[in-house]
Amino acid sequence: MFSLSRFCRILDWIAIVQSHSNSGFGSVKIRLLIYNIVSMSKWARNFASSTVLLSQGFDPFVEGMTNMAAPIQPSMNFAKMSAGKKRGLAAVSSPDGVIAALALDHRASLVALMKAAAGEEPAAAQVEEFKRVVTQHLSPLASGVLLDQNYGQIAIKVRNKSTGLLLPYENDAYLNTHPEKLPTLISGASVKRLKEAGADCVKVLMHYTPLAPAHVNEAKKAFVERVGAECLAEDIPFFLELVHYASPEEPEEGKRPRRKPDTVIRSMAEFSRDRYGVDVLKVEVPVDLKFVEGTRSFVGPAIWSRDRALDLFRQAAAVTSKPFIYLSAGVGIEEFIEALSLAGEAGVPFSGVLCGRAAWQEGVVAYSMGGVRGLEGWLEDKGQRNFARVIELLKQAQPYHKRTVRA
Repeated sequence: MFSLSRFCRILDWIAIVQSHSNSGFGSVKIRLLIYNIVSMSKWARNFASSTVLLSQGFDPFVEGMTNMAAPIQPSMNFAKMSAGKKRGLAAVSSPDGVIAALALDHRASLVALMKAAAGEEPAAAQVEEFKRVVTQHLSPLASGVLLDQNYGQIAIKVRNKSTGLLLPYENDAYLNTHPEKLPTLISGASVKRLKEAGADCVKVLMHYTPLAPAHVNEAKKAFVERVGAECLAEDIPFFLELVHYASPEEPEEGKRPRRKPDTVIRSMAEFSRDRYGVDVLKVEVPVDLKFVEGTRSFVGPAIWSRDRALDLFRQAAAVTSKPFIYLSAGVGIEEFIEALSLAGEAGVPFSGVLCGRAAWQEGVVAYSMGGVRGLEGWLEDKGQRNFARVIELLKQAQPYHKRTVRA
């Protein structure tokens, strides 16, 4: 029987098709070609066919697809957002509100990668040079770029002029030796100073697990509240990056992969609360694909089936009305591409990516072997294609200002 509710769901689905077909990402291949020829285009836009969702296997009547369950409308969070925060988010997003950002704020971790590739500690000037070259080649494809002020000052200046800037506020998490990964802020920095340095948005990375002792998590919650209050006072968007870790209080380290979904879901739910002032959540995918049977990335042993993994993607998305984006978490490009494909298949309303090492880490070896020319050659071939493939998958993302809101 063709009920009124079923008819309404058809209308909802049509709205989603329209949203995706006008996503602003068009043909990445065209963008890449234009960039290689004239180095001047930011977004080569076209309209994707409205059949794209059907061709990817989307069924508007499948229960549990969170972005199919309610009409797309401006989110309550966005409706309450100040003009300054809206400007900041627009600066790091595509014209239609999808975040296709490059993460290159790595400090000690990049030094370690370069040392492993070259067999010796890189000079600060080499780290700066690496960031400059990567930024010059990939920022024209990105809506925003996350860079640090330690090694990224030159890169900040040479980034594509229409590419927005995110700056980190936390001390280098790679060097955090505290057993519970308590976060600290960069000495001499403040949100006001980051904004004065040209930041469109402020990012803070924090390791978090609900399984840590209560006093540890209360300290971390207060930390986020302080940063959120600063960002509110300075009228600038706050991106909170949540990374799960094994607390010393957790039993049996071997069970950690199984805990990841619960950790990601509960962390997203907690920091979606208004008291923290977070505007965008930067999160891990809720499963480790190496343990998802039926995926290309599967190594084993099997912990989740592919169908169960898709359900966990949906469960994580369902706990927040905040815009959320995925981080690549140090995995290779193929695994990150597959993770984004699963998110799209699950129908989750993620709003983009802040893609780091998955896009550029292979370039470290190219730089160690061939210097700037070696790195440029790799970027012009594989590096740009890596990032272009990520952007192509963002046609299935949902603009941050059109997050699905349930009544």
